Amino acid sequence: MLLADTSAGLDTGDTAWLLASTALVLLMTPGLALFYGGMVRTKSALNMIMMSFVSIAVVTVVWLLAGYTLAFGPDLGGLGLIGGLDHLGMTGITPASLTGRVPTLLFATFQLTFAIITAALISGAVADRASFGAWVAFTAVWTLLVYVPVAHWVFAPDGWIQSRLGALDFAGGLVVEVNCGASGLALALVLGPRLGFRKEAMRPHNLPLVLLGAGLLWFGWFGFNAGSALGANGTAAAVLLNTQAAGCTGLLGWLLVEKRRDGHATTLGAASGAVAGLVAITPSCGSVDLLGALVIGLVAGVVCCYAVSWKFRFGYDDALDVVGVHLVAGVIGTVLIGVFASAVMTGGATGLLHGGFTQIGKQLLAVLVVGAYAFCASYGIGKLIDRVMGFRASAEHEQTGLDLAVHAETAYDHGVLGHGSAASHAPTAVKAPVA
Repeated sequence: MLLADTSAGLDTGDTAWLLASTALVLLMTPGLALFYGGMVRTKSALNMIMMSFVSIAVVTVVWLLAGYTLAFGPDLGGLGLIGGLDHLGMTGITPASLTGRVPTLLFATFQLTFAIITAALISGAVADRASFGAWVAFTAVWTLLVYVPVAHWVFAPDGWIQSRLGALDFAGGLVVEVNCGASGLALALVLGPRLGFRKEAMRPHNLPLVLLGAGLLWFGWFGFNAGSALGANGTAAAVLLNTQAAGCTGLLGWLLVEKRRDGHATTLGAASGAVAGLVAITPSCGSVDLLGALVIGLVAGVVCCYAVSWKFRFGYDDALDVVGVHLVAGVIGTVLIGVFASAVMTGGATGLLHGGFTQIGKQLLAVLVVGAYAFCASYGIGKLIDRVMGFRASAEHEQTGLDLAVHAETAYDHGVLGHGSAASHAPTAVKAPVA
């Protein structure tokens, strides 16, 4: 995340690019909703989509009231751990306030979209079995207690990972990917496995929907990564190209493993491989050259194709592979900065291939600290919510499907009037026509 000198004043080109990038990143959450929604079984498709959509509203309110100031306010106590309360409720920030060469209000909104999708990503680990009310409560508490501190450590100029450790994370490998992956693992352990896990086939019900969601994620990722340059400049161009390259090699790497191992290159594998490559390049897109991006994407696609099966070996039910893709690829992309980082991109720090021997240690330490904090804090929050209000849906609701049980709607009525359809919402004084 690059912050330019504010002495130059507002730059309209940079502002225009960040406005577009903010919209692109926000679109990623509806894209994720479709991606996840297509991956679950028919009976819980709407619930899965709703978990992403409600995250947009919950995280926005939390971020504007307290999240932004704690993440990006002046450091409290000089320790690099958390920001102060100077901007509680966005107090003191006006349309004339600048961060770098863009309005602070825009920068805050751009960062908000990162917080939204990070929270929404966690939902994939607990698909088909989480209580909707408990998920809403978890999202609010987790954003404030887990996402916000990690964002300060990594993205704030005075955060300890950026300013003291010197680990590199251009667009959120630590803040988004490792954070959501470790948190998803913790929450999956709190809730336990789905009914029928390792006994029943739980295949995606709508692969075209998965591919549509993956396409929207890929499209939005250009704003996610290139927008993190905070300017319409050469860095943004290089980052955009690195993002495209890694997404493609991630897709190809996954398909090569599938074809060799299973004899088939699947559409789900193509979508998952592209996401794995995009995840891995997120932290490293502003630190490596094009060759590094190609290799990082390929490594992520290959390794994650194997990693998604670890849940069956170790018995944790990461339903939609948040751990196998986001955590694993996030670690790969963050650590490999220590191998491929180029001074041309970073302005100084280099990886092993360019003569730098200390950066990889910094990257490893950052991954370990963020992963451990996210896991422990998320496990504690999940356990507390489970004790207070119950986090897991009832066995009956899980068996029949959360769409009807929670939302009184179904995704695939196909025009048939009945429970969960438009007829159930008709005024009682008017008899609904029979189909």
